[in-house]
Amino acid sequence: MTHPFLSELVKNRIISTDQADAIHEEHLAQGKNVRDIIIEQNYLDEAAYLTEVARVLETERIDLSAARIPPTIGTAVPAGIARMYAAAPVRIDGNAVVFAVYDWPTPAVTDDIAFILSKRVDYVVATKEAVEAAILKLYGEESDSINELLSELGSDLEKAGDLVHLGDHADLEDIEHAASATPVIRFVNLVLYQAVRDRASDIHFEPFENEFKIRYRIDGALFEMAPPPKNLALPIISRVKVISGLDIAESRLPQDGRIQLNVGGRSIDFRVSTLPTQFGESVVLRVLDRSNVQLDIENIGFPEDIKEYFLEDIRKPNGIVIVTGPTGSGKTTTLYAALQQINNIETKILTAEDPVEYDVEGIIQLPVRENIGLTFSSALRSFLRQDPDVIMVGEIRDLDTAQISIQASLTGHLVFSTLHTNDAPGAITRLIDMDVEPYLIASTLEAVMGQRLLRTICPACRKAYTPGDDMLQLLELDRSQIGSQPFYRGEGCEACGHSGYAGRRAIFEYLPITDTLRAAIIEKQPTLALRNIAVESGMRTLREDGIRCILDGYTTVEEVVQYT
Repeated sequence: MTHPFLSELVKNRIISTDQADAIHEEHLAQGKNVRDIIIEQNYLDEAAYLTEVARVLETERIDLSAARIPPTIGTAVPAGIARMYAAAPVRIDGNAVVFAVYDWPTPAVTDDIAFILSKRVDYVVATKEAVEAAILKLYGEESDSINELLSELGSDLEKAGDLVHLGDHADLEDIEHAASATPVIRFVNLVLYQAVRDRASDIHFEPFENEFKIRYRIDGALFEMAPPPKNLALPIISRVKVISGLDIAESRLPQDGRIQLNVGGRSIDFRVSTLPTQFGESVVLRVLDRSNVQLDIENIGFPEDIKEYFLEDIRKPNGIVIVTGPTGSGKTTTLYAALQQINNIETKILTAEDPVEYDVEGIIQLPVRENIGLTFSSALRSFLRQDPDVIMVGEIRDLDTAQISIQASLTGHLVFSTLHTNDAPGAITRLIDMDVEPYLIASTLEAVMGQRLLRTICPACRKAYTPGDDMLQLLELDRSQIGSQPFYRGEGCEACGHSGYAGRRAIFEYLPITDTLRAAIIEKQPTLALRNIAVESGMRTLREDGIRCILDGYTTVEEVVQYT
């Protein structure tokens, strides 16, 4: 147990060591704040929790709604700091800024704020509701303050003359100095905060010859934010490398790292990847909001019939279940939900992943490291000596991995994996192309599920319309098939950033391996023939499931046509 605040609670006999360990494990596995776990599970109510925070910080609890906060403090403390660290500035005492908080701030957070403001940081304690209300009253709606802060940071960055003259051959000391400059730290914090706020899955920092772009991927589509000046690419990228533990002196080789931050009161992981390009390093951060991930099979969005088939197949004692689709189609989330469904005290589950995206309590997870020879196939060989019941291998990439997966299945293990193919029947052909014996595929494969993620229509601006004949033709539909059923689209509004979409939803095709299909696999029949057999057996294709989502008003024709 390593969380310092939990150690304080144990030391003061508020909770036991076992309780602290259980809270810490849940915090790591689900990304929930320690505060939320303690209050939700009734170890302490909010008032008692605040009393403990005040005691550890050696400060007082205040009634923030009755406190007189000078409006000018909003100009002394940027909105980005207050929102990112969930701390409302209350007053300035000499060289110290006093913040109201509802949770224990880590020493790293205190150091960050103190460095950015060049002032000492002190705290008082207030309720979560009061802190959030005070931040809203001081800074107004988020979108306005973020746009203002972007322009303010732009001028701050331009004023920082010592950053502007960093050339391609700047020495390490200059780069380190630039990366630790206050405007750069504030800018990077803002980019991370806005990405989490806008539910972005990835952040792209991209240097080009004459510009430096920052783009977010939201619901699968890329959006560009206001770009900082080109000459700040090196300090900003260096700052990202510093906080993700990468070597800032090495810019000729790709590097991978990780950042763990509390952003706006939520525990967020960022997986960082750098790539040397012609005009500098391109950096991509994958945003892993563990508190937001839906690992419950009920929340995946399966149609009822597919959910029943899937639940039946994942409870079989042995066999192989494959989920297929392109990168970013939600395959890993579906497999995690399946593992969570069968995760109990009687089942030993091992996973090999590249990399481990979410920690799941009760499951032994192994990150694959190909650079030291720890591949999917070598991990699988070791797994079979660990007496597992269920194995998940992140991806079947080669014949070796496929053969060991089949061997595991034949020796009484249930194996989950993924493949990158366009549809469910294509997975069978891909395995045959890898030189896996067809009779082995036929005897071990239990089911293949193809899936895609489609953007869903924003509920705030959703409007019905009657589709034209050309649109029906795109979907290969006849007007008699839809009758007077309207289609829907989003007109674009503030809530969805004028995109017309908010969130994503999966569509599926489920291919159970029937006896007819097994015979066709042994005969090495092509994908088209396998698809026809599957459809005759009742498989609903991705396109048909997409049309169901259009008619139910979840998504648009454009999304279905693009992804199926």
